[in-house]
Amino acid sequence: MTKIITIDPVTRIEGHSKITIHLDENGTVEEALFHVTQLRGFEKFAEGRPFHEMPALMARICGICPVSHLIASAKACDMLMSVRIPPAAVRLRQIINLAQIAQSHALSFFYLSSPDLLLGMDSDPATRNIVGVAQSNPELARNGIFLRALGQEIIEILGGKKIHPGWIVAGGVSHPLEAAQRDALLKKLPEAMKITEKAIQWFSQQIARFSEEIAVFANFAGLYMSLTNREGSLETYDGRLTLADEHNNIVASIPAEEYKSIIGEAISLHSYLKSPYYKPLGYPAGMYRVGPLARLHLARSCGTPRADQAFALFQQLDHKSAFHYHMARLIEILYAFEKIEILLNEEGALDRHVRAHAEANAYEGFGISEAPRGTLMHHYKIDENGLITYADLIIATGHNNLAMNRGITQAAKHYIKSDKLSDGILNRIEAVIRTFDPCLSCSTHAIGQMPLDIQLLAADGNLLDRVQR
Repeated sequence: MTKIITIDPVTRIEGHSKITIHLDENGTVEEALFHVTQLRGFEKFAEGRPFHEMPALMARICGICPVSHLIASAKACDMLMSVRIPPAAVRLRQIINLAQIAQSHALSFFYLSSPDLLLGMDSDPATRNIVGVAQSNPELARNGIFLRALGQEIIEILGGKKIHPGWIVAGGVSHPLEAAQRDALLKKLPEAMKITEKAIQWFSQQIARFSEEIAVFANFAGLYMSLTNREGSLETYDGRLTLADEHNNIVASIPAEEYKSIIGEAISLHSYLKSPYYKPLGYPAGMYRVGPLARLHLARSCGTPRADQAFALFQQLDHKSAFHYHMARLIEILYAFEKIEILLNEEGALDRHVRAHAEANAYEGFGISEAPRGTLMHHYKIDENGLITYADLIIATGHNNLAMNRGITQAAKHYIKSDKLSDGILNRIEAVIRTFDPCLSCSTHAIGQMPLDIQLLAADGNLLDRVQR
C-alpha cells in the first residue's frame, strides 16, 4: 500500500497551500505535489467592465504586490488605447515598481526565510520565526523592517497609499512627482543601500552552512525566463521576453506581446495553480523558472555600481539551485534603491506631463512587466464599447509551478529515507517552496474548465468513492 505524508499548511509563505509526499509500498518517495487550495477568478470578474477600470480592479488581486498588477494592467490598457505614454510617466512607473520589488523581497528574505538562515533548519519551530530572529539578531530584524518600510513609503508617496494605490492609470500616472517628495526620498536611499550591502555580506558568510540544501533545493538544469533589454543589464519594466538554458544559451527572444507563441498553459487536478510551459518542449518538459534568480541569470550586469559588485558574488554561485533565490533577492533590493536614486536625479523626473489620454483604439492589449516573483502577464480583449470580453493572467508563481513541484520531489527523495520524520526534514521541504517566495493570492487563476477532485473517505481513511473533473 502507498502512503501519503501531508504538510498542511505550508508555513511562512503568502497564501494557503499544502504539500503531499507520496511513498510507494517500500516507503520510498515517488513524488511530492504542491497543492494550491484557493481560487480567485479575477478574469471572470473583469468581463463586462470598462477597460480603463482594469488597473485599479486588478490591483485588488493582491495586497502584497498590487503595484505589479497595476503596472502590467496599465501597460495592457496603454496598448488598447494605442498610445505612447510620456517619458516622465515611464520613469515614475519604473520607480514605484522598483519600490514594490524592494519591499516584497525584504518581506521574503528577512521575515519569511531568515529564521531558517539565521537559526537553522532544525531549530525549535516555536522560535523559528521573525520574533526569534529579533531576539537572536536584533540588528538583522531591524534592518529588514527598515528596508520593507522604505519600499512601502516610496509607494505611498508616489501612489497616495501603500496598498492598492490608484495612481497608475491607463496612459501613464495620474499626477506628477513634486520636488519636496523627491528630496525626501533621496535622503533615505543611502542608508537603505548601506543596510542592504551589509545584509549581502552577512548572508554570503552563511551560504557554506547550507551546502546540502543547495544541492537538493530544486537543483536541476532547465530554462530561465525574464524580460531583457538591449544593454544586457537587469530589466524590471520593459523589454523582450527571453528564455535561456542553465549555460545562458538563448533559446528564445521575442517581443513580449508575442508570448503566446512560445508559452502554453496547462491545468492539473491537484491544484488551482496553472502550469505554464515552453511550447517547443511541451508539457511538462517545458518547465522554466522566473523571478530574481532568472533575471540575474539572464543579465550580463545589474547596470548600477553597487549592485554590480554584489552581482560578481552571484555569478560564482550555482544558478541551478533555487536556494540562491535568496542572494538574488538581496542583490535586487540593492539594485532597486540604487536605480531609484538614479531615476529621481534624472532630468525630467519632475515633468508635469505624465499622462496620455485616448479612447480605445485596438481590440486587444498585452501588458508584461517584472513583478518581485517574476514575469507578470496581463492579456485583455475588448468589444466596440471598450468593455472587457476576455482576460487572461499568467502570474509569476504560476510560471514557477512546475519547478516548485519538481523541487520538493527532489528534496523529499533526498531527506525522507524511512518512516522516521523530523520537523527539520519537513521544514526543509517547505523551505524549497519558500525559496521561490510564492504569492498564492496572486496566482490562482485557471483556463478552461476548473479542476475538481472530491474524495469520500471512510472513518479509517479508506477511499470509498471519488469524483474528478
